[in-house]
Amino acid sequence: MAHAYTPGLKVTEATLVKKIRRLPLPGEILVRKGEKVEGDKIVAKTALPGKVSTVNVAGILGIPPQDVPSAMFKKSGEAVEKDEVIAESKGFFGLFKSTVKAPVKGTIENISPVTGQVILREPPQPVEISAYIDGEVVEIFPKEGVAIQTFASFIQGIFGIGGETRGELILRVSSPTDVLTASSIDDSCKGKIIIGGSLIDYSGLIKAKEVGAKGIIVGGIEDESLKKFLGYDIGVAITGGENKGLTLVVTEGFGRMRMVDKTFKLLSSLEGRLASMSGATQIRAGVIRPEVIVPTTDHKESKKVSLTTGMEIGTPVRVIREPYFGLLGRVTSLPPQLEKIETESKVRVLEVELESGERVTLPRANVEIIEE
Repeated sequence: MAHAYTPGLKVTEATLVKKIRRLPLPGEILVRKGEKVEGDKIVAKTALPGKVSTVNVAGILGIPPQDVPSAMFKKSGEAVEKDEVIAESKGFFGLFKSTVKAPVKGTIENISPVTGQVILREPPQPVEISAYIDGEVVEIFPKEGVAIQTFASFIQGIFGIGGETRGELILRVSSPTDVLTASSIDDSCKGKIIIGGSLIDYSGLIKAKEVGAKGIIVGGIEDESLKKFLGYDIGVAITGGENKGLTLVVTEGFGRMRMVDKTFKLLSSLEGRLASMSGATQIRAGVIRPEVIVPTTDHKESKKVSLTTGMEIGTPVRVIREPYFGLLGRVTSLPPQLEKIETESKVRVLEVELESGERVTLPRANVEIIEE
């Protein structure tokens, strides 16, 4: 019988994590292969070309385009300051002169006697890439980036917002069913990553931002709370670029959803440790999961997570489509034959015993494995 495998969320106490840190444009590598680095270490840098501004000098001065080069005070390649006079008309008998000021600080890139326009380019924007995780530089990609590797506890979420951040983990609930509210968050959470339970409400999000928390890890969140916090509806495109000063990783789904015991116990055991986290999520092609990474020095128990294992009887799964979205259970049967579903299509199915004890039959595409 053929195995079915639906990629799921990884939650492991110790595994080998490798992160590629790549520049958007060719640049300079600042570390060596074999070097030990901390997560906030800058490992590579480059500069993005500045924005281009076009100034219609001929139009402003009221002169023919071919006269623009002679009216310029600056030549191509020369730097200018914002509001500096870069061109002037001759006027009448030396009077009634018109001038042109640079709209931005930058460099004159081109003076055209054909169009009468001058192109200014703003200064390049520096871009620096950090290591993100504490580890060892195991690969160098000349002018492009590096690969950092470390042994770590690794936890993936189902959804997140906000970019990469680092902070000490702090537990603010007693159980995976508890709701993380504003009353659970205080000034001791400043600069920390808060571990919650089944839900964080809107007041909790606002309080965490106000006290300066770096991030939040929680089982679920209401769609309305997220929309109110962001100020807009989240789309299906990639997240992670939200500029809210707070990174959020949701481990189970939308609504009040108990955090899986294994995830909660692992996070609780890591309280006080420095973690790296990212809320970047993409649920379509090229899946990207939000993540929490906590480096460990205990290599004896470390192992690589294999993605080759098929779904078997007893495999823990999460339902990822309605009407059982977010519910957890274990596979109890994997019928080999195709079965007809509501859409009249014939698909492979499986039987799952939910945590409530109820047994349901679902298309295999409607579940994902919770990796152990």
